[in-house]
Formats: sequence, C-alpha cells, structure tokens
Amino acid sequence: MDFSESFSEFYDQVKSSLAYGTFAKLTLAKTIGNTDLMNIYVRPIVDEGILKMELKYKFQRDEQMEIHTIDKAKEILLTYINNPFLSAILFTTEFDLTYKLNKKRAISIIESPNTFMNPSDVLLDYLK
Repeated sequence: MDFSESFSEFYDQVKSSLAYGTFAKLTLAKTIGNTDLMNIYVRPIVDEGILKMELKYKFQRDEQMEIHTIDKAKEILLTYINNPFLSAILFTTEFDLTYKLNKKRAISIIESPNTFMNPSDVLLDYLK
C-alpha cells in the first residue's frame, strides 16, 4: 500500500470524527532530520458558515496558518507525509489513531485509548 492510499484511509477517520463530533485535533510530527518545519497542527474552523480546517505550521522560529476545505487539507497534508513527517496523530474523544512510517517506510496505523475527553469547541458549536 502506498502513502496516498494508506493516508486516505487514515484521513477517512478524520472526516468521520468531524461528522460525528468526536474530533479533538490532528498533528503531524516526528520529522526526518533537523528541519525548519517542526509540526503541523490541524483544527476545525468555521469560515463563512462552512466547516473547514486550519493548518498551523510550526517552524523553529515562526508560525504560519492557512485555512482550507476538509478535502483540500488532506491533499496538502499528504504532501508532507514522508517528507518531512513520519507520523500523523488523530485525537478523538473515542480513541487516538496514529499513522506511522518506520525507517524502512513501512506503514502502520495504530489505535490507542483516547487522550482527550472533549471534542473541539468549534466543532461542537458548528454541529448544534
């Protein structure tokens, strides 16, 4: 399975958690080497009455934000998998889901107990 196919499966869980109101946050982490871009934090945001995703790029000395549709955010995040990020973690109120690449670039998707008890406030307000 390649990165785009496996990440699409992972991102389907992101979309489900948004639809069911369980999404807490999404983080891309664990970079390859010493890169300027350290993390990408993703959270839902309502823009002109439409649920979208805010991508916050955390650099060593700066931060930048972009707002995209849910599907466009997936396309953008996919470009960062394996370059430079080796993991993406979806935090929901039901479970945490980790998308991970090892040194040989083997893909694993691991479910673990939830870290967050409450979903994103923006998402809760939007779903009301």
